Amino acid sequence: MKRQKRDKTNRIFMRGHHAGIHRRSREECPYTNSADKQTWLNGWREGREHLWEGKTGVASIQYLSKKVVNE
Repeated sequence: MKRQKRDKTNRIFMRGHHAGIHRRSREECPYTNSADKQTWLNGWREGREHLWEGKTGVASIQYLSKKVVNE
């Protein structure tokens, strides 16, 4: 069975989330398209919130997997 590609916006969000958890600056956003940039920044913000709350590693992954399934 072929594996379906993930949604582009989901990938962009996850990359932003990863950057936020790893303390990267929001100025490092690689996207110039306004919609993609906003999606990346939303993920970055949630990643920073998880970092501040101590939800890193497995705790963060569990939260994100629930969020993706519910959307």
